[in-house]
Amino acid sequence: MNGAESLVGTLVEQGVDICFANPGTSEMHFLAALGNNPQMRSVLCLFEGVATGAADGWYRMKDKPASTLLHLGPGLANGLANIHNAKRASSGMVNIVGEHSAAHLRYDPPLTSDIEGLARPLSHWVRRVDGAHSIAWDTAQAVVTASEHPGKIATLILPGDASWQQAGATALPAAAAPVRKAPVQERIAHVARILQSGEPAMIVLANQATRGQALERAGQVAAATGARLGSQFFTARIERGAGRVPIERIPYAVPQAQAFLTGIKHLILVETREPVAFFAYPDKPSLLKREDCAVHPLVEADEDSALALEMLLDLLQAKDTAPRVQQRVETVVPTGALNPTTIAHALAAAIPEGCIVVDESLTTGRESMGLTMGARPHDLINNMGGSIGYATPVAVGAALACPERRVFCMVGDGSAMYTIQSLWTQAREGLNVTTIIFANNSYAILKAEYANMGAGVPGERALAMIDIDKPRIDWLAMAKSMGVPAVAVESAESFYQAMCNSTREPGPCLIEVRL
Repeated sequence: MNGAESLVGTLVEQGVDICFANPGTSEMHFLAALGNNPQMRSVLCLFEGVATGAADGWYRMKDKPASTLLHLGPGLANGLANIHNAKRASSGMVNIVGEHSAAHLRYDPPLTSDIEGLARPLSHWVRRVDGAHSIAWDTAQAVVTASEHPGKIATLILPGDASWQQAGATALPAAAAPVRKAPVQERIAHVARILQSGEPAMIVLANQATRGQALERAGQVAAATGARLGSQFFTARIERGAGRVPIERIPYAVPQAQAFLTGIKHLILVETREPVAFFAYPDKPSLLKREDCAVHPLVEADEDSALALEMLLDLLQAKDTAPRVQQRVETVVPTGALNPTTIAHALAAAIPEGCIVVDESLTTGRESMGLTMGARPHDLINNMGGSIGYATPVAVGAALACPERRVFCMVGDGSAMYTIQSLWTQAREGLNVTTIIFANNSYAILKAEYANMGAGVPGERALAMIDIDKPRIDWLAMAKSMGVPAVAVESAESFYQAMCNSTREPGPCLIEVRL
């Protein structure tokens, strides 16, 4: 057994059984080991940013890390934007980065780079394999790190000679489920007193508190105390729709967010930090709360939010309180022109039960989340890190993690061009992804931000750097070239029908929403 075979075997033994790969010459032995291990699923991605984004999507739906295979330092650099997004979303992943053999590095070949220097700013753990003898132990440690709560980014650098040398037998640390810390009792008691005071409070939920048992218990707390439940504008994953505990979304724009939080005297934080503006704007604050609003951490990022909320319910004597849940809203299928409201209504009517909605729609989809609260039960995934080009790769990972569920991937045309290679992987793997391209032929979000920054009215040359209509992108031809059926829609009713049609046949499709 060589080092590459030892690495792949250890990944599988430790529970990492999928690899999103973009291999190069240095990783040929690793590629062979992937192909020879029937327990490892290998998924080819045509760009490293698709591989790292797909690993993010896998983690968000499975709560366990995937691995990636990246070619040397430049390959890692190509994947960094979506590693950044994954880190901000607390998604665990194990990145295997190929490297030249030690003997070859001394000659400074063209692809030599400081891989550790590239990896460290966005990794929680970085290690260069010393040789085939240590590769299994190093791999196991990478998986342990990536599997912690919150999820971590682990980067393992694999020199070519460590891949082809014989590994031998290595004792491994026992695989163990990640343990979440127990919350501090005094902190729980303090928040209980705040909620019992009757002063207006909002509990801001994030990470694993926006789903499952933790969300159910947060709904009980809200019902018992009158506190509101909120989330940051972007959240890693929310279980929402009919029958779920509803969460209010703090608006993106600073003035709207300040108005939303007006009257709130206490912000109680669960696996998140105080709400902050996405950017700095002239004459606008960075913190979104009012000066008379106090902030109270309830659950830190590495603590068990379900346990904390159970302890809180005990102190409130509210364990038998029924949570408030969202009622089903039968949205009438809209007709006429496409705009943010009719788009949201079409989406609300079309979302199938169990759908995974990946949202990077920015301006066009700004009404979607508020108007789909009463849709059929579904999961919502947002971009936590703000680096665009995340949605289509994340949809790949989510679809592989949950092959029985349909994924709706909503993305603006500008963002989609960053990682459009995702369509090819969706077709190759036969993934149930409906990619919805909002084609306004512009970086519309930047037009709004131009005004928000107080930069005045953009002139002709400035607009030329924001509009992307010369030439206009042919989305139908783009999809067809990568094996994905596509259709264009120009009305609200045709958009609804196209979404419904996409759920009736397996495999990927693309809908161009012409605005």
